[in-house]
Amino acid sequence: MDINDYVYKEPHPFGDISIIAMKGCEEIASKIDYYLKAWRQDNNGVIYSEDYQQEKTFLLDAVCPRFGSGEAKGVINETVRGKDIYIIVDVFNYGVTFKMYGMEVPMSPDDHYQDLKRIIAAMNGKAKRITVIMPMLYEGRQHKRATRESLDCALALQELTSMGVENIISFDIHDPRVQNAIPLHGFEDFHPHYQMIKAFVRAFPDSKIDRNHMMIISPDEGGMSRCIYYSSVMELDLGMFYKRRDYSVIINGKNPVINHEFLGDNVEGKDVIVVDDMIASGDSMIDVAKKLKERKARNVYVFSAFGLFTEGFAKFDKAYEEGTITKIFTTNLIYRRPELITKPWYIEVDMSKYIANIVDTLNYDRSLSELLDPVQKIKKLLKKC
Repeated sequence: MDINDYVYKEPHPFGDISIIAMKGCEEIASKIDYYLKAWRQDNNGVIYSEDYQQEKTFLLDAVCPRFGSGEAKGVINETVRGKDIYIIVDVFNYGVTFKMYGMEVPMSPDDHYQDLKRIIAAMNGKAKRITVIMPMLYEGRQHKRATRESLDCALALQELTSMGVENIISFDIHDPRVQNAIPLHGFEDFHPHYQMIKAFVRAFPDSKIDRNHMMIISPDEGGMSRCIYYSSVMELDLGMFYKRRDYSVIINGKNPVINHEFLGDNVEGKDVIVVDDMIASGDSMIDVAKKLKERKARNVYVFSAFGLFTEGFAKFDKAYEEGTITKIFTTNLIYRRPELITKPWYIEVDMSKYIANIVDTLNYDRSLSELLDPVQKIKKLLKKC
């Protein structure tokens, strides 16, 4: 059969894919582009778009130049008319800087978010569809109102959809209920469950994944649903810590934790996996690990989608040297300081192929169900152990 016959029998895509990598996302965007080109080429290595014209890359040239005052504008140097646009943005990439009044200033989440809106505005409504891939949701931790305060995440979602964004893709959202702010638009919350377990099995192939040797631990009550999934698909027992906080004071924007109390079965002699959505300062995670070691846990592994490490790595270096934490697994969904890769306690979980699969599936308007819940893939992986 001629290769062109095969190409034309493929399901028709929604539109030509174009990927815009916002500043700081160039690395993961290039990997996504690599996978898409590999999946969409014929036997001669020719990449085809919707109208079967040869493409060299799916990446679109878009920039946000800044003036000396710190002001900026969005500029797109290629056509977007009729394109199925996917914008990848990491609003937590503080490794990106710009000049303002002669000073080198790191970009804040607000700066990244404003640049995202500038690029959307530069499209001038000509794109066929716009999907924003924001791995760690902007203002996702400000998801509910406790006193008279702003609801930043809900406002941001409504603002993006009012500008023409059709779908928002995010990962391990702090509270998925924020999607209620945009009930008539596409909002998908993906999780790195399969990728985390796969990375763990590769790093520790001799680990015994059963109830007698391993346990899943939630560091707080807010992460229980996440840990219930892991414990269910891995068929492991589940434990939980709950935080006693001092609600009379606020330090660094939150009420300080007085103590972590444990609820669960005996962890003595077992490997434990502590699962959380993010590591910020790391104080709570290290405290939980210490409590588990006091209860004679064998090894403490940490699964966290986002490693912010807002206060550096010194405390984690110390925890590793003291044997408190064995390994920490985080993804490449957000910015990682270059020195993090060299840490003996760190293992990176690559999510680029997963995102490429999401983009490919959305572009062909296929169901995302299997990607949202990879339970069968996890079961198949664990059977090989």
